[in-house]
Formats: sequence, structure tokens, C-alpha cells
Amino acid sequence: MTKVTLLGAGSGFTQTLFTDILSIADLGPITIGLVDIDAQRLNVNIKLMHRLLQVLDKTNCKIEASTDRKEVLKGSDYIISTIEVSGTKCVRWDNDIPMQYGIDQCIGDTIGPGGIMKALRTLPPFLDILTDIQKYCPNALVMNYTNPMSIMSLASTRFCDLPYVGLCHSVQGTSAHLANILEIPYEKMKWRCGGINHMAWFTELTYKGKDLYPKLLQAMQDKETYERDPVRFEMMQQFGYFVTESSGHFSEYVPYFRKNKKVMKQYCRPSYLGGSSFYADSWPQWRKETDKKRRDMASGKIEIPTGTSHEYASQIIKAHKFNQQETIYASVPNTGLIPNLPNTGVVEVAVLVDQNGYTPTYFGNLPEQVAALCRSNMAVYELTAQGVLNKDREAIVHAMMLDPLSAAVCCPAEIREMADKLFRAEKNYIPLWCNKPAKKIAAPTKKRHKTTKKIKDGAAQVSSMAARNVK
Repeated sequence: MTKVTLLGAGSGFTQTLFTDILSIADLGPITIGLVDIDAQRLNVNIKLMHRLLQVLDKTNCKIEASTDRKEVLKGSDYIISTIEVSGTKCVRWDNDIPMQYGIDQCIGDTIGPGGIMKALRTLPPFLDILTDIQKYCPNALVMNYTNPMSIMSLASTRFCDLPYVGLCHSVQGTSAHLANILEIPYEKMKWRCGGINHMAWFTELTYKGKDLYPKLLQAMQDKETYERDPVRFEMMQQFGYFVTESSGHFSEYVPYFRKNKKVMKQYCRPSYLGGSSFYADSWPQWRKETDKKRRDMASGKIEIPTGTSHEYASQIIKAHKFNQQETIYASVPNTGLIPNLPNTGVVEVAVLVDQNGYTPTYFGNLPEQVAALCRSNMAVYELTAQGVLNKDREAIVHAMMLDPLSAAVCCPAEIREMADKLFRAEKNYIPLWCNKPAKKIAAPTKKRHKTTKKIKDGAAQVSSMAARNVK
């Protein structure tokens, strides 16, 4: 019997992922493992899964569920993590404290102050989860859906050697989006895509052997088409390639589009296209609506969707179990896969899946201009991962200083002050070592001022001598 365990089963992924998995032909008997520390939300999803099994007429399946993961992990073949630490409790701090310093975020869960704080809350418990997986089901394939994806993946793959991939839907979602814009059959469009999660680039985009970029550049001249994705179209026009993350989300990853109100008015739009505080303002209500929808599906008040999604989890399970090679896009260690990105980092490339598990594929160098943008984000991920793994508060502060958007609007001292405020506000949700006294930055001493004066006097003497020599 195949056993698939979902950690964070109270999330919105549960019904979608298991509908996909239960739709795999000839899968046979399956045990659905559900784990969530929120007993109320877990119970709703247990009822929902029982309802789903009825709808799909699956009689050879059983459900194991607990708020204690150790009771469910044993015997698992596949582990899917969709955990969310602290729920909605910190989302306002993540957004509003940086806003006091002019750092305007749209989503704030990948990079920037919001993404770094989310990593501080999420990584420590996830590393504990990985420790338990090593103990109870060390041969299981691990799939992580939780953001900040690159930071989670970088720290996780350094922490242990479990077969791991970080999964997103930005590659498949953006490729379908491009086919729609270009009005061509999706299944006939070909592409090569690589980079880092939320910043991978379509370096080749063709249809019937013809380059699609001229057509895409022409399409963006139409105002209605341009308004569907202003930031990504601008990036394509200036840097040469289309990127995988939405305009609003991507606008946070670079220093160009959110640094002042004038620029934001030019490029950012409401909602996912770049609205200020969009996630912080919307997420609490989304969560309530999602919870209600799950309750209604579980009770039979509304129908459960039975169509399959474009999420990769079911493809991985099918390929691995039946040795039917599939290609997915995932975050994996950069073992020379993209040579002009740091080999110490994590990249998003095509990954082959079969009975042997995950086999990342070689991509080659990215065009240097977009590789440089990736490296700017990877520096933030590196310091954040180091900070969590080494319990180093100062590394976290430096990660915030290197964030492209924060650096576009703040000086280092302001960023340090902001970090201290965030640590204090979220002290109940982040590691204790982040709450030790803030580092004191020494003010210049009088001695230093005298030294400076001597240097200036010396420079004046040299200038005077030079002038005499010229005469």
C-alpha cells in the first residue's frame, strides 16, 4: 500500500493535491496521512478527505490523521509539506513595520523583510520535521510547497541528505499564461526555463521552430495586453527575457519598481499586479473563506472539484512508483546546473523523476544580465539560511541589508533599526537567539576625528606642493 503524508493538512492544498493523487490510474490501495497542529482545521480536512473518497468511489483507501506527526510519518513513501507557521498572526508586522521605512511590499513571503521573517518562523520547525523524517521514513521522497521556497530549500538540503525538491507552480502557470497571450496551443509551445524560484527565465520560447519573443514584444504594445502584466513586460523589454513570477510579486525582488510613489504609479497595479499591502490586507479574509469552503465541501453543501490541477506532486508519485519518467521544475542544489550562479545556492531547473527519484538536469549559463539579478536574491537567501542554521542574528540583519528593495529606499542603519523592531514584534514566533540585545554600533570617537583632520591637512599640503611644482 502506498502512503502519502501531508504535513500542514489544514492548508488550501489538501483537497487539490489528493484529488490529483487519487486520480492516478492503477495506483492501488493508498493510505492518506494528514498532520496539522491545529486540531479543528485537521478535523475539517479529515471529513473532507472521507467525502472525497466517496465522490471518487475509492474503497481501497484509508486515512491516518494526528496532530502529532510522529504517529503518522512511519511507513510514509511520500512526504508533502504545506506548513504555515503562525497563521495570520504576523502578516501585519511583516508588512507594516517595513512600510514605516518606505519599504512597500505587495506579498512579502519570498524575499525582503517579510520573506526573511517568514523564514525565521518557518525554517526551525521544518528542520525538526526533517529530523523526524530521517528517523521514521528515511527513504520517503520529500516535496516542499512552503515559501520562502529558495531559503527553505537551501537550508533543508544543507541540513540533511533526504531526497528533496521545492515545488512551485510559477513555471507551468507562466508558460500557460504566455501561450494564452500569444494565442497558440499550449501543448505545442516549447521552452527552456531556468534560474531561481520566482525568478526563472524563459531563455528559449518557440512555436513550430520560430522564436516567439518578437511576437511577444509586439503583443505588449497593445495597452490591454500590457496591463495584464506591466512589470514582467517591462523586464522583458529591458532585460530580454520573460520571468516566471507575477508582476506584483516580482516587483519586490528588484530595486526598480517600488522605490517611490511615482514609479509605483507607472508600473504597479492593484491586487496581484503590485498593490501595496495586498497580501497583508487580503490574507486573513482569504483564510476565512477557504476554511468555510472546506467545511461546505466536507458537509456536502457544495461539490468537490474533481478535475486535476497542474501541481507536480501527483506527477512525482506516478513517475516514481511506476518508473514512468516525468519532467518537473523544482528547486534543487546548484551542482553546476547553472554555472554562472553560485554553486553553494539553490536553483530552479527541469528535474527528471523516475523510480530512482529526482535527477536535476544541466541548464547551462543564464544570460549574464538576468544571472546578476538572480545572484542579488541568492545573497539574501544565503545569509538567511546561514543565520538560521548557525543561530546568527547578525547574518539575518545583513540579509535584510542586502535585500534589493530595502536597499533601494533605506540606508543600512535604518534597515538595522527596522530589523530590531521586527524581532521585538515577533519575538513569540521566532527563535530566542533573534531576541538577544541588538548590536551596538559605536559612534566615531574624537580620536578618529583628529585622524581625519590630519589626513585632510596632509592632503592640503600635497595639493599645495603639487601646485608649486606645476608653477
